[in-house]
This record gives sequence, structure tokens and C-alpha cells, in this order.
Amino acid sequence: MDLSLLYYALQGLAGFIAFVTIWGWLPLDNWWVRGVEFPRIQIMVLGIIAWVGMIVFFSEWELGQWILFVVLSGTLAFQLRMVLPYTKLWKKEVQKAKDKSEGQAHQIKIMVSNVLTPNDETQKLVDLVKQKQPDILITLESDKKWEQALQQVESDYPYTVKVPLDNLYGMHLYSKLELIDPEVKYLMIDDIPSIHTQLRLQGGRVIWLYCLHPMPPSPTEADKSTTRDAELLMVGKHIKENDQTAILAGDLNDVAWSKTTRRFQRISGLLDPRIGRHFINTFHVKYPFLRWALDHIFHSACFTVVDIQRMPSIGSDHFPVMTTLQYEPEEASQQEGNAPTAQAEDIRETDNKIEEGKKEGEKVSEEHRQEQRSFS
Repeated sequence: MDLSLLYYALQGLAGFIAFVTIWGWLPLDNWWVRGVEFPRIQIMVLGIIAWVGMIVFFSEWELGQWILFVVLSGTLAFQLRMVLPYTKLWKKEVQKAKDKSEGQAHQIKIMVSNVLTPNDETQKLVDLVKQKQPDILITLESDKKWEQALQQVESDYPYTVKVPLDNLYGMHLYSKLELIDPEVKYLMIDDIPSIHTQLRLQGGRVIWLYCLHPMPPSPTEADKSTTRDAELLMVGKHIKENDQTAILAGDLNDVAWSKTTRRFQRISGLLDPRIGRHFINTFHVKYPFLRWALDHIFHSACFTVVDIQRMPSIGSDHFPVMTTLQYEPEEASQQEGNAPTAQAEDIRETDNKIEEGKKEGEKVSEEHRQEQRSFS
């Protein structure tokens, strides 16, 4: 049996895995660099196939094959280091909630759903909300059509913030809990909102809630990740500097293992309840092998996890995700030790990125204004 084609295929696959991994280390914000941060699970799986295949089928090793195998092993180890924290093989960053006699009074259920603006299956989300009864519902990409459809649940949600837009960045917040002085802010780009509000928990404690949906780096959206990264880091810095008890949630158009999201955690001090548990891959619904986590929730150390799970499809390209947290301030001191710590480089890079983001945001905003004028 001639194995030459198999040898070439395995070497080609190994070379590809090594290339895309090293390519992602380039210090550039361009979408064609930052995009390789997304499919780390898929890259890891293909890397394991190449690694095992070389061991099983290669009998006579030449110098070039040894070099390729060593490079593949190093890049595969890097991909594993990025991915393994989101499995049960890693130490939990957030502890499981304790059973309490009045546990429900200390809990908060948050559902995040990117609805996909053109999606007409609005009743699926309405039915899901009625069934699951989250305390907080955050919708992304929601326009007037979705706002009208969600009127069916508004009787259960006396506090709302509505930002219906038809540019794929509309945002709605529905809350059973009191919202205090909610604001809609446009941090980087004139027509991309975020919601910032205080939230009174059932026990009376007031915390902050941030709902974000920055523009992704892609050939059809933003050429660079600069404004996305800057928006997330700006909010993280604000949370830390003001010593806020906070929850940040939304479609961040980034993955948890990216350099920006990890830096955000170090800057903000917020925790990721998925670490030490499992992936919550929410995008893309139609392509099981090409899925990663774009919809996130981060929170202060005074919260523990009751449950976090992906919801059934509502016809969007994203699955909704619902997280139930429990307010346990007595756990804060222990869990704060699990939070990654910012170094001087993180602070310096954050400040630089925010300034770069503001400049890039002005540029993108002007481009959007010109496009609107051309259509008017």
C-alpha cells in the first residue's frame, strides 16, 4: 500500500496547524489575524489528528519531519492551554452555589439572546422567555419587529430599556428587578449602543449591569478589532477603578480565550463562570463543527453559579444562553483569589487600546454617516 499521499496529507495538515497558530501571535488588530483566535477548538482537533497520524504512520523520520513534529507539538500545546480551562479538567474559577433556605431570593437568572434581526421566528423567543422566566432578558440585534413581539412578555418585566435599531446593533433590556438610572451609551461608534445601569437585587443590594454588543472584526463588518477590544477594556477599567460589584453580559463578538477577553478579566477583576466547567458555544447554530462562544457573562467575586446552559434554537444564528447566579458575599474573599491579576503591561496596553479605539471609532462613525447620507 502506497502511503505517500497520506504522509503528504498529514504533513500538510501539521504545517497548516502550526502556521495558523503562529499567525495568530502577530501583534495586529486586522480581522485576518484576529480571526484565527475563534476556532481554537477546531484547530486543536485537527492538530491532534495530525499529531497522532504522524506517530502512527511515519516509520522513517527525516530531519524536516522531526522539525515539523516538534513545531506541531508546541503549537498544539498552546491551543490546548487556551481551550482546556473551559473543561472540567481545569480548576473552577467560580464556585457552585450553596443550598440556602431562601436561595431563590439570592438568585438572579439572566438570559442573553442574539435574535438575528432578519429572523421572523419571534414567537420562539417569546415562548422560551415565558417558560424559563429569567429575571433579566437581554436581546441583541433586536429592532422594532422584535420589540413589538416581546410586548407579550412585558407584563412580567416592569423595567425596560429599548434601543430598536435596524443596523444589526439594536438592543433591549427587560428586567423584573428594579433598574436604577439606566443609560444608553455609544462608547466607540455613534450607532452601536451599550446599556449601563444599576440593578437592585431581591435582597436590596444594588449592583451594576453592563450590556454590550461591539462590532466584530470581519470582512463584512470592521476591518480591525480595535473598537471591539477598546469598548470591552474601557468598561472593564471603569468597573475596577470604581470598585463596582458588577455583571457584564452580551454578545461580545469575541471568544473567551482571546488575548483581549483575558486582558479584560485581568483589568476588571471579573470572573468567568465557564472556567472549570464546559464550553457554552452559541454561534453558529447551523454549523456544529464551526461553533464557538460569542455570548458571555462575567461577574464580580460575590456571585456563585447555580447553573449556566445553552437554550434551544430560536431561529437565530446564535443560541440563547441563560445563567443563574447566586449572591453570596461571604464567598467573595475566597473567589477574588481566583481572579487573574493585571500587570503593569496590561494597564499600559489597555490605555493605549482605548485611545486607539476612540480614534478608530471616529473613523468608522464618519464612514457610517457617509453611508447614511448616500442612501438618503
